[in-house]
Parts: sequence; structure tokens; C-alpha cells
Amino acid sequence: MGTSHYSPAWWLPGPHPQTLWGKLFRRQPVQPTRIERWDTPDGDFLDVHHMDAANGAPRLILLHGLEGSIRSHYIQAFLGEARKRKWGGSVVIFRSCGEEINRTRRFYHSGETSDLDFAIARIAASTPRSPLVLAGVSLGGNVLLKFLGEQGARTDPRVRAAAAVSVPFDLGLSSRRIDRGFSRVYQRFFLRSLKQKTATKLGRFPDLVTADRLASIRTLFDFDDALTAPVHGFRNADHYYTQSSSLQWLNRIRTKTLLLSSIDDPFLPPQILDEVRTVARGNNALRIEFTPGGGHVGFVGGRNPFNPQYYAEQRVGDFLAEQLQGDAFV
Repeated sequence: MGTSHYSPAWWLPGPHPQTLWGKLFRRQPVQPTRIERWDTPDGDFLDVHHMDAANGAPRLILLHGLEGSIRSHYIQAFLGEARKRKWGGSVVIFRSCGEEINRTRRFYHSGETSDLDFAIARIAASTPRSPLVLAGVSLGGNVLLKFLGEQGARTDPRVRAAAAVSVPFDLGLSSRRIDRGFSRVYQRFFLRSLKQKTATKLGRFPDLVTADRLASIRTLFDFDDALTAPVHGFRNADHYYTQSSSLQWLNRIRTKTLLLSSIDDPFLPPQILDEVRTVARGNNALRIEFTPGGGHVGFVGGRNPFNPQYYAEQRVGDFLAEQLQGDAFV
């Protein structure tokens, strides 16, 4: 593990203030994007937001977290970092996370990588002179790492580097961790949004889940067991977690990849990061940076609460730029 230059803000002590700050208080400028809707091979669609740049400039492809969107503060922050570096940007919005519910029975989930594969191919074809860099946050980071592991040495050479921030790595352990203590606050937020979407889908797919089963859901494990798993071809939640966790794919990644996480992340027990360290020691494509503090997608620093500093997007931008050395525009 390399030395980190991140020091948590003294005025946000502990993981929960760090985690909540961005959602509740960060005032992030909205970056100008244009949206494209792409029909998928299975009769659904993907919404992708593009931030344009000069022809041949690097392009950052972004994946958001659970129930995130183009409006997520961290997505706008990463787009702002790309804009500062004169890169282009493309944000892949997971199915059901855009302004309109998707057409098919399926949703999105932590192990679904075919949409990312589809999006990278489309983006690469439309920007043939641009090197590509990838970044995923939380659930999006898990999708990204699983995809890179699946691709291995077959990864498109246009993809120069990747970064994954606050990844759960082991979905089963993460699901149990978020059902403890104050972390239940985050769980309730996610469940409220997921259950609302499910209720909307029931109008078109009334056999998706019974009303009684939907009403009985109290945890993310319950939701995954009742919906995520059966809708996407898994036996149950445990099978879904086992098949979709990115931890098992890390040793196959061949793209230079930064793993940025906080040891006090309230979404996962810290022993998961010990397992990631063990894998990373045997794979020189992985660069790990596990900070003592920072919460989940927090990484807020600075001495003055009226002038906060945000480490994650700058660190990711610097890492990706290092791997782009030798390309034009860098």
C-alpha cells in the first residue's frame, strides 16, 4: 500500500459525518452534459450522459453507486475533475436510475457487467482517437472491478487505467454490516428508493413480487433475496452475493487500477480490506490506498469547514493521468 496524502477534516470526526457530508452539504457545480439513449440488445435502454471535449482528449467513463444518478454529488465532482483536466466524460446510468423507469423486468445489480461492456464499445467507437479511463464508485466500483477481472488480458487496449472508490468487495459481509448500528440509516434510504421503483414496476410486471413480500422487506438482504436474486437468475441473496462480489475477480485484473477505500467505511467490515491487500500483493496491476478515515465516498479534508478539500476525485484524477503519460492532451 502506498503512502496516502489524505488527512480527514478535523471538523468531521468519524465515518458517518464524512459519509453524510457530500449528500447533505456539498455544493457541487453541475457540469454541462448531453444525454443519449441507447437501445440495448434485450429490448431495454441505457441513458448515458456525455461531457464533450476536444477530439482525441482522454475520456473518463463513470459508474455511480446504489440508487445514484447523474445528480449524485460524487458523479458531478468526478466530471468536474475531468473537465479541469480537459478530458471528456461519459456517465453510464444503470437501468432504472434515470428519469424514466426501464422497460424490462430486470433492474441493475452489483455484478451486472454486460451493460458496461456494451457502453464501452459504443463510446470507443464514437471517440476512436481518445484513450479511455474508467472509474466506479461503491456499487459501480464493484461492477467495474468484476468487469475488469472478467476481461483480464482481453480488456480493450484503449482502456488505459481504472479506479474504484469505496467498493464493498464482499457483498454478503457488506449487506450484514449495513444492517448494524447507525448504518441502518443508509439502508433505510436505499430501501425506500428501491421499493418505490419496484412498486412502479409492478404496474407492468404484476408477478415481479407479491405485495405482501414487498411490504415485509426490512433490509437490503431481504430486498436482494426477494427481488435482485430471482429477477436476475440467482437462487437467493447468498448466491447473488457469492457470484457478484468483486473480491474473487481482483487477481485476474490486468488493467492498472487504483483501489481507494477508507478503513472506517461504515458500509463494510475492515477485515475485507485485509483480504484485498493479500490479493493485491500478488497482482502488480493493482494499486491500493486504504486511508484510516474518510467514511464511505467521503474523503473530506481541509482545516477550514468553509473551504473543504475533496481528496477522492483529485487522487483518482492524478492516478489516471499518471497512466496516460505519453498520450496526447495529458
